Amino acid sequence: EVMEQQTVSVAKAGIVCSLNARTAILASANPADSCYNPKLSVVENIKLPKNLMTRFDLIWLMLDKRHRDNDHRLAMHLLSMYSEGEKKQVEPEVDAETFRRYVSFARQWVFPTISDEAAEVLSASYMDLRNQGSREVITATPRILESLIRISESLAKMELRESVLASDVNEAVRLLKAATYAAAVDPETGLIDWEQLIVGVSAGKRKRMKEVEALLQELLTEKGEAMREDSVKAALNEKLGERKEQLLNDAEFSSALRAAEQAGILRRQGKMIEPAGPISG
Repeated sequence: EVMEQQTVSVAKAGIVCSLNARTAILASANPADSCYNPKLSVVENIKLPKNLMTRFDLIWLMLDKRHRDNDHRLAMHLLSMYSEGEKKQVEPEVDAETFRRYVSFARQWVFPTISDEAAEVLSASYMDLRNQGSREVITATPRILESLIRISESLAKMELRESVLASDVNEAVRLLKAATYAAAVDPETGLIDWEQLIVGVSAGKRKRMKEVEALLQELLTEKGEAMREDSVKAALNEKLGERKEQLLNDAEFSSALRAAEQAGILRRQGKMIEPAGPISG
């Protein structure tokens, strides 16, 4: 609720009160296997709850890639912390006290409103993001529009302005594309797939699972009787082999069985699989 609605509901002694959330959340997470796998989606790598991923306005992937100049600069910085030589201290352009007062003033007194020009650019930008990619893949949701609004307002607030300009919206779109949309790229197709942050599975894998479920339903209709799990898997792999597609692994097969069982296509009794009554198309 805090991240989606910017409110906090408190229930005490039969009284329910809704308070405004006045803070931002900055979080970091390491890959589940200590190494980011580019063949998996960001949700599968981080393994946070799927609905939590879409609550962040910006998602930055910070990957450790080999780069000679950057590696050398990082090494020299770390070595300077342990060397006996004179340490270089970087003087900030704005001292800490002035910066704190600046932020405090912006929080207390600056509340930018969206101008008509900025509203038009917001609408056009959202429509452009919405219509990227294919029809089967979601590339933007209303939550994206809310993120663009918040980022645009924050950019105006940083400059102590009373209204949001079109330039703020353009910068918000640039940040969104550079950060969140880079994280939402389907590793299999290379296209933006916002839905993978919602369901946790890329478009390529969703398409493959639908194909496997259709083959499973077709197989059970043909046999019309109970079969052992290993026999079902072998028959499915035979059909996939005829189509020159990748064979099923254990995880994909188990997931397909669960989905088919939930859809009422089959019943499982121990290691046996049987059709769940008449199967409708």
